[in-house]
Amino acid sequence: MSRFVVTGANGLVGRRACARLAARGHSVVGLGKGPRRAVGAFDYEALDLTREADVAPALSRLSPEIVVHCASMTEVDACEKAPEAAYAANVTATAAVARWTREAGAHLVHVSTDYVFDGDAGPYAEDAVPNPRGVYAVTKHMGEQAARVLSPGCAIARTAVVYGWPPVEGRLNFGAWLVKTLSAGQPVKLFEDQVVSPSFADNVAAMLVELGERRLGGTWNTCGGTVLDRVAFGRALCGVFGFDAGLVVPTRMADLKLSAPRPLKSGLLTDKAREQLSEKPLALAESLKRFHASWLEARAGEAG
Repeated sequence: MSRFVVTGANGLVGRRACARLAARGHSVVGLGKGPRRAVGAFDYEALDLTREADVAPALSRLSPEIVVHCASMTEVDACEKAPEAAYAANVTATAAVARWTREAGAHLVHVSTDYVFDGDAGPYAEDAVPNPRGVYAVTKHMGEQAARVLSPGCAIARTAVVYGWPPVEGRLNFGAWLVKTLSAGQPVKLFEDQVVSPSFADNVAAMLVELGERRLGGTWNTCGGTVLDRVAFGRALCGVFGFDAGLVVPTRMADLKLSAPRPLKSGLLTDKAREQLSEKPLALAESLKRFHASWLEARAGEAG
């Protein structure tokens, strides 16, 4: 049994990491911005990590042996429009957490993204050279560097297009948005020219927990095990959920006026995680099967 702190505990991955750690017998405190919204058998405290002076005192009081840092500003276009907020959330907060882990001798697992790459030559292995484009990508890359410099021996865990059910209140993840829209019989426009590694949130959380429990360092691609374009993902989801695949409308990224750049040929290679972790990156078919099961379970709970 170890003492864990998980930041971003109200988020899609953070709340699942907290629940998994608690189920495995660890002492867990989830940190989040604002009131608790995550349900689970773990403690919770509100903490704004961008208030740098508040971070070390809070962590010192909680005295974790491992910190899983999931908190981040992830809305790509919002980051582009509010670079100061993105920098505070993705760089300043990460540096504060990393600095404390080094000084306290605690292990850090820092969650990052495939967007640190430009998307010109994916899918990418852990040792590929980042070339971030846009505020979100640049600040996440800077966060990686802060973690490495200030907390040597930390784990950098990159993930991509995380989805799960139930979604976070007030914000639909990619998979949840597809399910909600397609189940209503409405069409969805998906990029046929963006290649990604869709990642089931429960699987991501399981890999993060293992990195923490084993105190592993270095860079890891903790994402889904299948690389494909978004149209193919949408059609595969339709097949599992029984939706009309004809509702998936292919479009190209250039056709939309997006505020921030996004990598096109992205995706992450998962050979290292498959070879060295007990919790393996799931292939698409298994991920969608578990996603569908969680959706059915939630619907049954609502009906009951």
